[in-house]
Amino acid sequence: MVRSIIFLSLLAAASTVVSAAPQPQTIPGAYLFEFEHGVDTAAFHKAYKGHAIKRRDLNYKLFHGTSIHFRDLDTAEEKATELGKMAGVRSIRTLKEYHRPDDKVMWTGNSGRAYQKSRKRDSQDGGRDHDAFTPHLMTQVDMLREAGYTGKGFKIAVIDTGIDFKHPALGGCFGKGCLVSYGHDYVDGDNVEEPTMDCDGHGTHIFGCNGTAPGDAIAAAFAQAFEDGSDIISASLGGDQGWSQEEGSVIVQRIVEQGVPCVVATGNSGASGLFFASGPVDGIGSTAVASFDNVVIPQLLTESTYSIDDDGEVTFGWHEGAPAAWADVELPLYATSLDAELFDDACDPLPSDTPDLSNRIVLIRRGTCTYDEKAANAADKGAKYIMFYNNVPGIEDVSSAHAQILAVAMTTAEEGEYWLQALAAGSKVTLHMTDPIESDAVLEHGNNTITGGFASTFTSWGPTWEAELKPQFAAPRGHILSLWPRALGSYAVLGGTSMATPLVSGVLALLAEIRGRLDPVELTNILAATAKPHFFNDGNQAFNQLAPVPKQGAGLIQAYEAAFTTTILSVSSLAFNDTEHLRSLSFSIKNVGDADVTYTLDHRPAAMAYTFAAGTGRADTFPNELTDDYATLYFSKPIITVKAGREEKVTLSLDLPEDVDNARLPVYSGYIALYGDDGKVLHLPYMGIAGSMRETPVLASANGFVYEAQTPTRSIVNASFVLPAQGTADPTTDTLPGVNLESILGTSVAYLEVIPVGSHDEGLTYEFLDVRTMGSAVPALRWITRQTDVVLTWDGQLDSEKYAPAGRYKFDVKVLRVFGDAEDPDDYDTIETAAFSIRYEAGSG
Repeated sequence: MVRSIIFLSLLAAASTVVSAAPQPQTIPGAYLFEFEHGVDTAAFHKAYKGHAIKRRDLNYKLFHGTSIHFRDLDTAEEKATELGKMAGVRSIRTLKEYHRPDDKVMWTGNSGRAYQKSRKRDSQDGGRDHDAFTPHLMTQVDMLREAGYTGKGFKIAVIDTGIDFKHPALGGCFGKGCLVSYGHDYVDGDNVEEPTMDCDGHGTHIFGCNGTAPGDAIAAAFAQAFEDGSDIISASLGGDQGWSQEEGSVIVQRIVEQGVPCVVATGNSGASGLFFASGPVDGIGSTAVASFDNVVIPQLLTESTYSIDDDGEVTFGWHEGAPAAWADVELPLYATSLDAELFDDACDPLPSDTPDLSNRIVLIRRGTCTYDEKAANAADKGAKYIMFYNNVPGIEDVSSAHAQILAVAMTTAEEGEYWLQALAAGSKVTLHMTDPIESDAVLEHGNNTITGGFASTFTSWGPTWEAELKPQFAAPRGHILSLWPRALGSYAVLGGTSMATPLVSGVLALLAEIRGRLDPVELTNILAATAKPHFFNDGNQAFNQLAPVPKQGAGLIQAYEAAFTTTILSVSSLAFNDTEHLRSLSFSIKNVGDADVTYTLDHRPAAMAYTFAAGTGRADTFPNELTDDYATLYFSKPIITVKAGREEKVTLSLDLPEDVDNARLPVYSGYIALYGDDGKVLHLPYMGIAGSMRETPVLASANGFVYEAQTPTRSIVNASFVLPAQGTADPTTDTLPGVNLESILGTSVAYLEVIPVGSHDEGLTYEFLDVRTMGSAVPALRWITRQTDVVLTWDGQLDSEKYAPAGRYKFDVKVLRVFGDAEDPDDYDTIETAAFSIRYEAGSG
């Protein structure tokens, strides 16, 4: 579901509370028509009666349109094209279904627990001051809050899966005077101005049911949020896209042009490599947010005690699993291994000399194999209670389906290893467990020493297919403790760019309060210029290279620096495009302070990343091949003085990286560092592509085979198809001819043409992109991203609504390359399949 919820004072409220989405799928037969404002649409609505049903009207200041769904999918494109030619129709788009980012749920609270009795406690290694929310510490929000700024008075619309507004931390009410002041439902269709209670938790966690929604609902949510007077719009949704022409991206662009910032999650598809930002991030002017991992891993744990050799009791934190019959269990620990680095602890049957475990709590390292496998091996020796300890920072949900196991739980790696040392020394460790429903809770923070403070491995890479830089910058998202629907546990730790997006939205409110204006372009430029670029981290270690700009944008935002900077750059980034479109670029430095400032410009190159893996013709996936091949930058003014209240322009040119494989589309990037004699340092990120996008094939190596619709992995040669009666084909059960396409780059349009082979009636064919075609077998595919595996089938019907006569044919597939001319056949990838024959069942047509 998608909701547009208006929240007040986001950061003030948040401070009290201390993955990849599937690609968008086209909805068959569904189209969104936009009208010119002020036109009478009665004739349009009359024209589709009998052919289609209306999905929704979008009558907004920034978007006036209607979405409809055709009953006959075979003739849908033809009918839609006819409607698109009517007077007053501005544009037509196929509708797609979008998903919220697949954020990882790392931990959830107990659904039967109120969490009223909770307190904070540092992890055993201690030393860190946890009085402040660490994402605020990382981004300097704590400094602004200490100075008394809250962002109060600014309305932030959150477009997501709904919200459990009865959660105590959200005020428990909905409407005027409440924290959650108003909202709308754009999925169920009733548009009741009270958001339905969150069914999967994503929306509740964003502030503070399985999330899919069609593009018209997303467009409506953005448009309504704008009309409701929202000052800032935050959206953690979308799917891997990269084109600015999709309906959500278009409405975002229009809203930003009206002066309202739209903050959007870049996505969680970092494993897929470059050119994989999600929509509507690609909307022109959107503020795209990447993710950094939290420097700590928060855990709201149940508190119990343990004793060593019957000495005094010591408190520890743990998280109950399923089952959880822990009440009043007091038993000694038994470790299946004393090796704290064993990766497969209890993955094999336990040794024959293992004692009876029925009167012990069994301590097992997480490591490899499943919890059920470990539990089964322990149960074979009589175990009923198991305490897992993690092998990485943090705690996760655990469970066991074994009938003998009465309770499972997990504690931290540090706690488990400490007990292990005591057991290895011959001591007796006894756990005094408590009822997790009745026990106090303790908020612990374990230091994230591996990935904390670096760009998250999963955060999606830019740029867009128009070679525009996304993301703009980053905020913490990994291991974020926030709200969760009460029915699902009240609190949870999640990871995803979705968690970073609302923090940036709140920071924008703070900046607007301090600087006195809410200009989306200026505030984005300020946040980018004052952000801190960081080194690359592959999830295991950091490298002595700045992470590529398409991964982290300008870096981690620094709210305090942004709030009080007196230097404003005219852009948030520079995009040099590809080699074929390489150009000089410029930017301006504006000094809004009271004193002159002299800036020294320097180049800080970031690691270069390849789009394609060597020798494969396929996308290079995370952690990607990174090199130290850099562009060389030239500044028109390496040292420049900007007088108080004045503005100066700097022009840049560059030499491309040398000795790189342009066929693999290397993406180079880095930062222009501006060192002011006032002690301030700013950074302007840049990016470019070595190689030609237009000359790079979009399709994976073509085989030219024809496939059966039911078995698209098996090709057939000289096939003969007996097609079902016209209008009755079912591609899930009938044997139809088809092609299987895999794109390794994006494309704005793809065609599947039917070409007659041998003698045929010339009057049935026409010229299209240098081929004689009988017509299209399927509607044109538009705005496709890479890695899209598409199976296209044909039941004999053409886009003219007529059926091709029995005979011999072949398919001609044409896919437009990035930056290609849609009227130039040479700018298309073309696949011509082997010939095949069709005839229809007797009595058909």
